[in-house]
Amino acid sequence: MDKTFLLRFLLKEQLAMEPSPLELPADTVQRIVSQLRCHPTDERVALRLDEEDKLRHFREYFYIPKVQDLPPIDLSLVNKDENAIYFLGNSLGLQPKMVKTYLEEELDKWAKMGAYGHEVGKRPWITADESITGLMTDIVGANEKEIALMNGLTVNLHLLLLSFFKPTPKRYKILLEAKAFPSDHYAVESQLQLHGLNVEKSMRIIKPREGEETLRMEDILEVIEKEGDSIAVILFSGVHFYTGQLFNIPAITKAGQAKGCFVGFDLAHAVGNVELHLHDWGVDFACWCSYKYLNSGAGGLAGAFVHEKHVHTIKPALVGWFGHELNTRFKMDNKLQLIPGANGFRISNPPILLVCSLHASLEIFNQATVKALRRKSILLTGYLEYLIKHYYNKDKAESKKPIVNIITPPHIEERGCQLTLTFSAPVKYVFQELEKRGVVCDKREPNGIRVAPVPLYNSFHDVYKFVSLLISILDAAETKNS
Repeated sequence: MDKTFLLRFLLKEQLAMEPSPLELPADTVQRIVSQLRCHPTDERVALRLDEEDKLRHFREYFYIPKVQDLPPIDLSLVNKDENAIYFLGNSLGLQPKMVKTYLEEELDKWAKMGAYGHEVGKRPWITADESITGLMTDIVGANEKEIALMNGLTVNLHLLLLSFFKPTPKRYKILLEAKAFPSDHYAVESQLQLHGLNVEKSMRIIKPREGEETLRMEDILEVIEKEGDSIAVILFSGVHFYTGQLFNIPAITKAGQAKGCFVGFDLAHAVGNVELHLHDWGVDFACWCSYKYLNSGAGGLAGAFVHEKHVHTIKPALVGWFGHELNTRFKMDNKLQLIPGANGFRISNPPILLVCSLHASLEIFNQATVKALRRKSILLTGYLEYLIKHYYNKDKAESKKPIVNIITPPHIEERGCQLTLTFSAPVKYVFQELEKRGVVCDKREPNGIRVAPVPLYNSFHDVYKFVSLLISILDAAETKNS
């Protein structure tokens, strides 16, 4: 592929994916520093950023854990009445306060009227999933008929691959990124085995260059261009779970489809985190879970997307009663009238209690808007990056000073909330010391700590406090080792 053309293509698609904000995070910090006449690391900068934050009231819509309730806490190191610094919304989002109310409404309805609950109330059980699908449209950038809320993510991925992956002797590969989330890897592996294909030959994994942590877009496009004629399906993450890299979804989609491939995405770490325009980008299919950035609780109701262009050509390989049109479903004549689009992929009735928790969260997104949340997120994560780089800048690092590396891409259009950090100090020690002090984040193999300030309920002061704790922990580690 011609390099000049490739660079133009990439630039065009990056702009299509996400326009840059008017003010970069570092510029915002410098503006406030000038106003306050203080140092960039001053606590007053964080407090001013919180004052300027028009979304800060949404924090009150969630239960924020208290440090005293966290299992690994060392009460001698904290004020037990303080809130935890919860930077783990990329793994499990916090509980919206309305969840309990909505659950109690449905439990009360069940207790009082039994089976009549299928047809009455604001969430009739027969159509409970459909009653909240409209709240998902802006989050994923799709119309209602392209979205189904059902099952868990991997179940949905299997159902979609059964319909989209139809290997032929010439086109038989599935392309995915290296170190994809284990569920995706296993799903692809088992789909290939189901078709009797050799996994090593049919599972095309693209790896970062030697010595690099993340994939270069030009390398992804080059593989698609060179090998696309043998690739049946391209399946990428929207955001990589470990590195936090946000892939250029429209560019990958266009390049793949130009070579005749179906292109799908696992949006587990993208949905509710970054702006998505699945319909406009022409993505063929996608799936996501809802318990991370969408805050629906562990094992919450997942989602699937099938582009409307496939409404008459792609059918579910496995069907069930809830894929049948509602107006004739109860005729029970066993003559399938399949719902066109994503809802035809539904197999079973919606789990009402899971619908409740997702409903509570989606209403908050509807009020806040993904666009405004993304704008805050860019600044929130940018402020975190700014402080870390200020204290641990490689260029001016002394040889004995601890090193903090950010492996997540530095460009805002190539990442969401999450930064993945690596350390010269033992990662296990750093993680345990953070946990003892009320920081909720996670450690992922081989050596990363993932921190994800979420714009719905995290504050700039959370970021300030996190970096202050990190400094004290790394300073102690340095003293210990000297």
